Amino acid sequence: MKQFRTGLVVGKFSPLHLGHELLIRRAMETCDTTFIISYSLPELPGCEAHKREQWLRARFPDAVVLVIDAGLPHNDDDELIHRRFCANLCLDKLGTTVEAVFTSEDYGDGFAEELGRCFSAHTGRQMTVRHVMVDQARGIVPVSGTLVRSDPHAHRRFLADAVYASFVEKVCLLGGESSGKTTLAAALAERLDTAWVPEYGRELWEARDGVLRYEDMAHIGSVQLQREAEARPHARRFLVCDTSPLTTLFYSREMFGRADPALEEMADAWYDHIFLCAPDFDFIQDGTRRDADFRQQQHRWYQDELSRRNLSYHLLSGPLDRRVADAIAHLSSAGYFPS
Repeated sequence: MKQFRTGLVVGKFSPLHLGHELLIRRAMETCDTTFIISYSLPELPGCEAHKREQWLRARFPDAVVLVIDAGLPHNDDDELIHRRFCANLCLDKLGTTVEAVFTSEDYGDGFAEELGRCFSAHTGRQMTVRHVMVDQARGIVPVSGTLVRSDPHAHRRFLADAVYASFVEKVCLLGGESSGKTTLAAALAERLDTAWVPEYGRELWEARDGVLRYEDMAHIGSVQLQREAEARPHARRFLVCDTSPLTTLFYSREMFGRADPALEEMADAWYDHIFLCAPDFDFIQDGTRRDADFRQQQHRWYQDELSRRNLSYHLLSGPLDRRVADAIAHLSSAGYFPS
């Protein structure tokens, strides 16, 4: 028998850090049902409502999660406005009252009192909401949302993998056959001190002795994205991706004259940075590639397709060291490194 039937945790969770997780887990340990409410106006960079909902549901699948992104009070509004807003969310959106509210803040007692008044007025009977304070001194988890937002990468130890992954920028490398893409992926990842995801289509091609079926195309795209998702939490600031489902889409159309609708959808996968490798050095035949003319065809297709999709990209040319330096400079100029 737990101490409370229902408990409430409210926060911006921008981002959801281990201090928040301590608070929520304490609520879940002492309540039969834990309700989590999250809202923020304005939204804080990198912590948009859909991300916060993903984080909370991934980390606390047994809690009742409510993330609101419309009709919100401003973050700077009077605390009474926020307390009554939360009480109304409990009653109107969640259809419940709560017996306890969990915070790590001085305002917790007043919040609990106002919730009790609102619930009493709604139900017509006297209701008391307990305030449970958790780690107010931040002695167990010495962190704050402000600190983490200042540099999520420097403070990743305070973020669960599922949360940190949202702050890892995906870097996609595209290019025709023998354009140095894979060599660049490994070198760029080493320079960035991060992980990279090899091209699964190439692996399957070699495993099948160069024979692929139409049905393999969607599988290739799916596995590629799955590997990226698995690698992202273990990367550092950036995840280098040696290709994307866009490449698989090209080969599906080239080899079979068509593409599975699922693959077409996968080809829309988002990458934060796209680099296109120029075919500006001698074509190297490794026994599996077509020829230099086909490489040029691929390059033109990437240019046209990226333009058609309104996707910006940066062209990398020259020897490997120049390409790595150019990519790093491009990321730096875009402000993706701390000053």
